[in-house]
Amino acid sequence: MSALFEPITLREVTIPNRVWMPPMCQYSAEPEGPLTGAPHDWHFAHYAARATGGTGLIVVEATAVSPEGRISPYDLGLWNDTQVDAFRRITRFLAAHGTVPAVQLAHAGRKASTDRPWKGGAPVGPEAHGWQPLGPSALPFDEGHPVPTELTVERIGEIVGQFAAAARRARAAGFEIVEIHGAHGYLIHEFLSPHSNHRTDAYGGSYENRARFALQVVDAVREVWPADKPVFFRVSATDWLQDGGWTPEDTVRLAHDLHAHGVDLLDVSTGGNAPGVTIPAEPGYQVPFAARVRSETPLPVAAVGLITETGQARKILANGEADAVLLGRELLRNPSWARHAARELGAEIRVPDQYHRSL
Repeated sequence: MSALFEPITLREVTIPNRVWMPPMCQYSAEPEGPLTGAPHDWHFAHYAARATGGTGLIVVEATAVSPEGRISPYDLGLWNDTQVDAFRRITRFLAAHGTVPAVQLAHAGRKASTDRPWKGGAPVGPEAHGWQPLGPSALPFDEGHPVPTELTVERIGEIVGQFAAAARRARAAGFEIVEIHGAHGYLIHEFLSPHSNHRTDAYGGSYENRARFALQVVDAVREVWPADKPVFFRVSATDWLQDGGWTPEDTVRLAHDLHAHGVDLLDVSTGGNAPGVTIPAEPGYQVPFAARVRSETPLPVAAVGLITETGQARKILANGEADAVLLGRELLRNPSWARHAARELGAEIRVPDQYHRSL
């Protein structure tokens, strides 16, 4: 049987297969009012469809640890108990259908307060539910973006505490795994990369200083998260810059540090911290970065990036390039991709009783 449909156990959580759904923002939460940041019917239907389709693990989209940590006013959050209650409906359904529910905890940093992508994704101000973004340095992401407020050491500590508080709420909401978002140019990545971090204090300059915030967040989350449940970390393995950015070598070094601090799997993506860079996007283009971490560190990895075909996914695992694959756009197109792939490979997969006539 293909490894694609073998279970994997991390700590004491067993994921039934290696077909996973990465976090993909839906930009569909209420921007204001008592249900701000809470999932509703769209989110339930979206995630439930992939669970009944056989996906082994679903990582719920970037979920902000504070209101100003949202990418847009329409993002999900876990900064209050109303949001916890709303998430329980989703986690109960996923678990009941054999899918492990996970959630990505995030802070958008200088890339916060933007419109929904189908509205152009430009920065928005208070007149459109926006706010002043924060960052490690007073450097805007791009032309036309606001200059973020440079975080003080005191504010950095507050955000570390917000990640821990969100992790507590994630567990109360029924999630089995939390993923810390350290990729795609959001706050943790902004601290990691010298492209976006020009600080001269204990959080800037050397690799050790730039990694300090990421490791403090990991420590704070790991302290409150159950010891028998995994913590993932998502990283952009490269900024795709010729110089002055985060590199694959930095990623390998960080993976060793994350492993030492209790992270159980590295979710390897790339880019997002610098506009206008050339990215050679082709099928599996990010897989080599995951493979390098897997071969040079003790940390399990998940690969992502234009993985669409059954044979392609099977080969990635068979070659030892990753421990699991994350299918993004393909799962948006086909919520039952896992079930179809299992049929193609002759593997068994759980099918809801209501769908047995499809076999």
